[in-house]
Amino acid sequence: MPALAPASDIHAGSGGDTPAGNLRSPGRSERRLAARLARGDESALREIEREYGGMLRGYLRQVLRDGSSAEDVAQQVMLEVWQRRTSFDPARAAISSWVMMIARSRAIDHMRRQVPEPQDPAVAATMLDSSASQADPTETLAEQWRLAHLLSLLPREEATVLRMRFHQEMSQSEIASSTGIPLGTVKMRMVSALARMRTMIEDEE
Repeated sequence: MPALAPASDIHAGSGGDTPAGNLRSPGRSERRLAARLARGDESALREIEREYGGMLRGYLRQVLRDGSSAEDVAQQVMLEVWQRRTSFDPARAAISSWVMMIARSRAIDHMRRQVPEPQDPAVAATMLDSSASQADPTETLAEQWRLAHLLSLLPREEATVLRMRFHQEMSQSEIASSTGIPLGTVKMRMVSALARMRTMIEDEE
């Protein structure tokens, strides 16, 4: 596998596991990128690293709560992307979703290795029952980071009003007052931003 850029150089910027009925229509650029990757084009891997490296590392840092571990797991994820390149089908999953699926699996593997194996079989059974009854936070975080990545692709003025509305829980009137932007403009930007986000999510899914 080719050398990857260090985390400081990355900006935020398996297909086979998806049921056969859930086919999607990838864009031309994504099909070309997937084809280059499948052919073993190292520049395709570097492009994926540049595009999704920020999202990947941000998610892993939040899940693992350790920068060194996050970087190690990120390298494992990109290695797996390279190793599984011929099995990825862009008609079944977006590249970002595929990368985050691998990241979630490798993060879970890493966390499991940090937990000592219980010696008492009864304790082990109790731990398994407990974990099975709880929602998986890594899946929720993976989706949050994927949506944050999509948000970063919006025009800046549209992304700003969405962040203020949903992250800071400000009303449209409060956004207008805080930014000095006319209320009608705030509403128009929010409608446009939500429409763009909906299209991007539909394209990915």
